[in-house]
Amino acid sequence: MSRVLSGVGERVGEEVQVERGPLGPAQFWRGQSRYVVGELLDSWVETAPWWRHGATGAGASAELVATREVWRVEAVRAGRSRMSFAGVYDLSWESADNRWSLVRVHD
Repeated sequence: MSRVLSGVGERVGEEVQVERGPLGPAQFWRGQSRYVVGELLDSWVETAPWWRHGATGAGASAELVATREVWRVEAVRAGRSRMSFAGVYDLSWESADNRWSLVRVHD
């Protein structure tokens, strides 16, 4: 089961700080909390839905082909045991905005 972030203190596309390693995210910060990536589970590229950009049908635009890279990682809050407290997170990087976001937490 997974949930898209919403509610108090959590929002869709919550901006996070990410330190990138050779294969993808190595660790990330949510506020003052640091999470260490233990395993890269998957990665893919997504194209933004056309209906979110107010497309007029006048032809392809840069907005319609804008992509974001997404990594699904297993991570644990720094200082905690990976065996007991690991979670699965989807992190995305949007090159157009040069920003990292936490887009999903899997239960």
